[in-house]
Amino acid sequence: MRRIAVVTGANQGIGFALVEGLAARMNPEDLILLTSRNSARVAEAADRVKGVAQVEGRVLDVSDAAAVAELAADLQAQYGGVDIVISNAVAPLSPDRSQAEQADQFIAVANGGTQSVLRSFGPVLRPGGRLIVVASSLGTLDQLDPKLHPLFDGPSFEQIEQTVEEWRLAIHAGTAADEGWPEWVNTPSKVGQVAAVRAVAARRREADLPQNTLIASVCPGLVDTRASRPWFDDFSQARTPEQAAVPILDLVLADRVDPATYGELVRDGAVLPWRGNQSSEEKALA
Repeated sequence: MRRIAVVTGANQGIGFALVEGLAARMNPEDLILLTSRNSARVAEAADRVKGVAQVEGRVLDVSDAAAVAELAADLQAQYGGVDIVISNAVAPLSPDRSQAEQADQFIAVANGGTQSVLRSFGPVLRPGGRLIVVASSLGTLDQLDPKLHPLFDGPSFEQIEQTVEEWRLAIHAGTAADEGWPEWVNTPSKVGQVAAVRAVAARRREADLPQNTLIASVCPGLVDTRASRPWFDDFSQARTPEQAAVPILDLVLADRVDPATYGELVRDGAVLPWRGNQSSEEKALA
């Protein structure tokens, strides 16, 4: 059966490397949609892909929930669903501007985009499919103040969405620090992404695993990209986007799903503990 894949944030960096890797490893009849929000960059990137599978550029702004839902519905109508979805879109953060000034766009893309992809593409994922969110090891619970843990550890998908929105509002109200939120918005954002994946997976696990379907988040490690360049001085140990894409593609294209990875944050094939390096007291209370 012809497989249909969608990659968001795919005109450059890891997203482009994921598309090119899929194109090399999938079959000639398969179709990969390379999506991003800039039409010119989408067209240019799609033309650059070399591989076996078919690649089509498609304009998609993941911060537009209606647009994400429309694409999912179109693919359901045209192909009967999708087989691979990789949510990779992210808005870059600049150290030259305040975190609060950049929060709205960053959260809209990283968290709003993740939430929209999970909500709209989860229902059209065919049996045996893969729905993957590119996140970070910053997405483990221990990266946050312990008093914030209950907001992400166990609530429903809808409750996590509400928590992310309340955090965004607290940033603008000037109350975020008093509530325990770190100044750097990337950390709560990543925890919110991973928590959203976990919440959706908790609902679907019983039905998905017998069908060899995987929902998970992944950490690509430190990668030399446009988004990471302003924040690090030493990239000697960083991966290229092509290198970072390999373990993600191995997870996506594996014949069988390892149940231990279902709903989890995975880096290089290994699960990163959700609660991270907790104290003995925290573990006892968990």
